[in-house]
Amino acid sequence: MEAEASSFETSEMLARFLGSTPLLPESWKLCARSNVMAPQGFLVDEVGGVTYVAFSGVQSLDGLNPCCGNLVPLSIATTGVSPVYGGGDGGLFPALQKQSDENEVMVDAGLLQLFLTIYHSPIFQNQMFEIKRKQKPVVFTGHSIGGAIASLSSIWLLSYYQSVSSPPSVICFTFGSPLIGNESLSRAIHRQRWGGNFCNLVSKFDIMPRLLFAPLAPINTHLRTLLKSWQLTMNSPFFIRDLGVQLTEHEKSELFHFVLRYVDATVRSPGVITNSFVPFGNFMFCSSDGGVCIDDTVAIVRMLHLTFASGSPSLCINDHLEYEAYVDKISLQFLNRTQDEFYESNTYETGVTLASQLISTDQEHMVKPIKDCLRVVRRIGPTPNRNSAELAIGLSRIAPLRAQIEWYKAVCDESDDQLGYYDSFKLRGASKRDFKVFMNRMKLGEFWKNVIDMLENNQLPHDFHKRAKWVYASQSYKLLIEPLDIAEYYRSGEHRRNGHYLKHGRPRRYEILDKWWRERDIYGENDNNNNSKNRSKFASVTQDSCFWAKVEEARSWVESVKCESDPRVLAALWVNVENFEQYASRMVERKEVSIDVLAKNSSYMLLMEDLRVLKLQLPYFSPQIYGVLDRKVLP
Repeated sequence: MEAEASSFETSEMLARFLGSTPLLPESWKLCARSNVMAPQGFLVDEVGGVTYVAFSGVQSLDGLNPCCGNLVPLSIATTGVSPVYGGGDGGLFPALQKQSDENEVMVDAGLLQLFLTIYHSPIFQNQMFEIKRKQKPVVFTGHSIGGAIASLSSIWLLSYYQSVSSPPSVICFTFGSPLIGNESLSRAIHRQRWGGNFCNLVSKFDIMPRLLFAPLAPINTHLRTLLKSWQLTMNSPFFIRDLGVQLTEHEKSELFHFVLRYVDATVRSPGVITNSFVPFGNFMFCSSDGGVCIDDTVAIVRMLHLTFASGSPSLCINDHLEYEAYVDKISLQFLNRTQDEFYESNTYETGVTLASQLISTDQEHMVKPIKDCLRVVRRIGPTPNRNSAELAIGLSRIAPLRAQIEWYKAVCDESDDQLGYYDSFKLRGASKRDFKVFMNRMKLGEFWKNVIDMLENNQLPHDFHKRAKWVYASQSYKLLIEPLDIAEYYRSGEHRRNGHYLKHGRPRRYEILDKWWRERDIYGENDNNNNSKNRSKFASVTQDSCFWAKVEEARSWVESVKCESDPRVLAALWVNVENFEQYASRMVERKEVSIDVLAKNSSYMLLMEDLRVLKLQLPYFSPQIYGVLDRKVLP
């Protein structure tokens, strides 16, 4: 069967859509104002219920030298950050923590420092507090270096909003921004499904978006002269050109060919891209006739090379100051299209042709290479919607596996040994039934791991993880199967080798499914209202899939109490035990546990009995423990 191609959404069509909205012109207007009125700062404005935050492209050059061009771990932004401002254990960017199978997420040192300087300012904190309080859509934007600060600000706010249910939209528009990070950053952005939140406008010849493909040390003098000249013009109320010291024609040529050589090398050696700067999000390439959008990283790099190589030393410098004209052209691109042209451009090949013609104006020799580049964007294989449909079929096929485990749970809960579901699996023998449950658990885990891998590789619709069917199916899987995973972890002794399950053994897929459930916004229901309803009978499955992991940890604390002699350590252990007791009591009171939790010989009931006996022996322990049990302040 022939592979199905996706509809052409990331080129001339998307550019026309953006041109039909006020987002681009409003973003540029505030960028231009911030360049003049807020050097080294930012401006905030509200238009049509949308808050725009524009960062000035006129920034201190001292912050870019010698750091600019050097990649540093994004995690350094965690140092000294208050949890009130989005810090804490995860720092400013908790969503972009390094995955075990990936290189460190890294960003440009100089650009990160500029962002942190603004971020820690009281003015910025006050503005962000108001934005978060109002819960309105926000657009971060910036020209030149200001665009890089806008990108980092967007990543920060998107990370913050991960802990908020039904967060408002966050969009980032940049104009001639330098790249900001490595391939791991690009992967992390796409893994979080944030690529569509970023739109980077790049003019055909502008050197700035290509600059960080090259090492900056050999061109430092030329670069500082160029940046000073650009910033003087950007800061001028009348946008007067050629202010300050200018590069000579020879120096322009040196700069252009030096950067071009490294852009060319990046295209020719894509395998080396891991340790260099890599684009992310959508890139809108602008020309005097309009623009085209691309979201494929490889195609973006190729287009950056093709368009830049067709320019000249003078064009690569002058084009950085032409974004106002390009924004106007993109709006006209939408207004000037006839109805017939709209219908005609909705086919894939016509879209490619229109896009390549727009970006290669007056350069006929560029049409074919750009067409070939745009075809890279076309997906090979099934579309996201088709993948989603096939997964739905797969979900129905694994339903019998779930049903068999549900039957196994019912049998365990009614068994005469009164062990319950969790302990029956943990203490299982070598029966055929137990082995089948073990294998079904493995197959279900593989299915959901594959679902998450496909989502993170952009092979599923962008809102897949918000669809009611998949949110509820994933939650049902997690509540039924994770107790078995916990049982296997402790049965096999992994906790003795690696530590307890919650911190050292929990598969990543469960953390992601937790996030799906937390962020659900299905049918517009208020979860608080739903949770407030009292159950009339115990749940069919315990509503905290990690309940048994917490029981196992509590058992280890109780065992430690029996042999611990240090009063302060004892006191700390009793605090942990009491916190668990309160948590478990609430779960039982609300009937949010399955009946197997209360089985006579379950780990939980044995723990409660052990704890009751231990409390009777309290006179043999340090008197300081009484303060904990009576909820008094410890000495």
